[in-house]
Amino acid sequence: MQLVRLLQLASPALPVGAYTYSQGLEWAVQSGVIRDEASAGRWVADLLEHGIGGYEAPLVAALIAAWQADDHAEVARLDADFLASRESAELRAETAQMGFSMRRLLRDLRDDSLAPVLAVTDAQPEVAFPTVWAGIAARWQIDPDAALCAYLWSWAENQVMAALKAVPLGQAAGQRLLARLGRRIVEVAAAARQRPEARWSNFTPAFAIACARHETQYSRLFRS
Repeated sequence: MQLVRLLQLASPALPVGAYTYSQGLEWAVQSGVIRDEASAGRWVADLLEHGIGGYEAPLVAALIAAWQADDHAEVARLDADFLASRESAELRAETAQMGFSMRRLLRDLRDDSLAPVLAVTDAQPEVAFPTVWAGIAARWQIDPDAALCAYLWSWAENQVMAALKAVPLGQAAGQRLLARLGRRIVEVAAAARQRPEARWSNFTPAFAIACARHETQYSRLFRS
């Protein structure tokens, strides 16, 4: 059942609207930084290692541990830190919207085991997506290592799907990218679990610039 629940959490069918966001990738395509399979692979792999792997992944691991320990003060602290870390208005709106949708899903699932997560997150005016996602993973007793790999896989899959639409790339190219990214996810997740909070960092200036410039991009498919 843990595997089934993990697949449910990692599924692109999860109704949180992740498919509507590219996290700056669409602007990178328009600017010519991403133009083919190779450049798309470099962009996503660099973000996986230096962006989400350096900050969001260890934060998700810490959130799962906090939920498991019923340390709601720590959950609130990590949630506030993540919201404050978003580099652009679109990125902040993205995680708040997906957090709202995830919180609504908590109600719609009608699963009594998730009631503590709903009680904590409902007390906040807004909540980040990884906070609710980690809470569900913890309450469903999913192995933390597997949960973190699945979280990274979902992010990578969404980035590749955005590249397929925006570059555009073919389906086979997308699968090649996912195969290469999948090999790196295990390493990134393992490093994230061992990274002390003092060394968390999402310092990725080109990514931040891409996200900010997307806000004024004239023609676009994605919301970030």
